[in-house]
Amino acid sequence: MKAIGYIDSLPISEERALFAFDAPEPAPGPRDLKVAVKAVAVNPVDTKVRMRRAGTAEAPVILGWDAAGVVEAVGAEVTLFKPGDKVFYAGAIDRPGTNAPFHLVDERIVGHMPASLGFAEAAALPLTAITAWEALFDRLRLTRASTGTLLIIGAAGGVGSLAVQFARQLTGLTVIGTASRPESREWLQSLGATAVIDHSRPLSEELAKAGYDGADHVFSLTATDRHWEEIVKALKPQGQVALIDDPDAIDVRQLKQKSASLHWEFMFARPLFGTPDMIAQHKLLDEVARLVDAGTVKTTLGANYGPITAGNLKRAHAALESGRAIGKIVLEGW
Repeated sequence: MKAIGYIDSLPISEERALFAFDAPEPAPGPRDLKVAVKAVAVNPVDTKVRMRRAGTAEAPVILGWDAAGVVEAVGAEVTLFKPGDKVFYAGAIDRPGTNAPFHLVDERIVGHMPASLGFAEAAALPLTAITAWEALFDRLRLTRASTGTLLIIGAAGGVGSLAVQFARQLTGLTVIGTASRPESREWLQSLGATAVIDHSRPLSEELAKAGYDGADHVFSLTATDRHWEEIVKALKPQGQVALIDDPDAIDVRQLKQKSASLHWEFMFARPLFGTPDMIAQHKLLDEVARLVDAGTVKTTLGANYGPITAGNLKRAHAALESGRAIGKIVLEGW
C-alpha cells in the first residue's frame, strides 16, 4: 500500500518533510481492527511529533491519528465491531499512524461513526472530542450539575470548539472563550459560547470588562506559559486549571494561595499505558456519536483539503503551524 510519512524532522517547506512510500499492508492482532481509511484529520500533535521524532531510511514513520473509515477485518478477540462497520477514532501515539489506506487500531479506543455524518465530518471529531471530554469530565470532574464560569483559552481550535459545545450542552457552566480575530469570535459564538474575550490582552481585565469577576475553571489549550500570570490572577479561590500544551515553565506554586488545582490532559495516556479503563474511549466516542446524531453537538470541520496526498498533508501541517487554523483540517479519499 502507498502510505505517507517522513524520515528526518524537516521544516514543512522541505520536499521530504512528508512523502509517499510503499509499506506492507498490516494484519490485525487479537484486539485490533483493520480499518480501510476514508478520511483523516490533522492535529497540532502531528506537527509536533514530525519535528521531534525521526524514523530510519528503512522504515519511514507514518503520522496521523484522527481517522474515519470502514472495518475491513477484525482480530480473533474482537467483540465490539464487525467487518463493514463505519468507525471513527484517534489511534495510539506509539503505533503507526492513519496516513495510510489501511490502519490497525485497538477496538477499545474506537467508536461507531455518527450515522448523520460523512467520513470527512466524522474524521474531524475523535482526537479533539476525547481531549475535551477527558479534560472536562475526567480531569476537572465537571457534571451536569456544575455551575460557575469556565474560561477556555484558545477556544477556536479543534479542542476548544468541542469543549465549548460539551460545556454548554452538558453542564450548567457559563462558558467564556478567548479569540483575537473577528472570524474566530464568530466561530465561537456560532458554537454557543456565552461570551468571547480577547486573549491578546490581559485575561483578568478582559473578564472584568465582560462583567465577570473571575473564572472557577480555566482550560488552557495554547500558550499557557505566556498566559500563566493572568490565569492565576483570573482564577477564583479553590478553582481548577486544566491544560494540554507543553509550556516552557510555569510556577505552579502560585496556585497555593488560592488552594487551586492543576490537571494535565493527554488523551493518548490510556492506550499508551493500556490502562484498565482504556475502553472508556470507546464508550466516550459512542456517546459523542449519539450527541451528534441527536443534533446536540456538531462537527468542527473547518476546511477540507481534498485527497490524502503528501502535498495536501504538507499544506495542512503548514496551516496548523501558522497558528491561524479555525476548527479542524480534514483530508478525504486516496
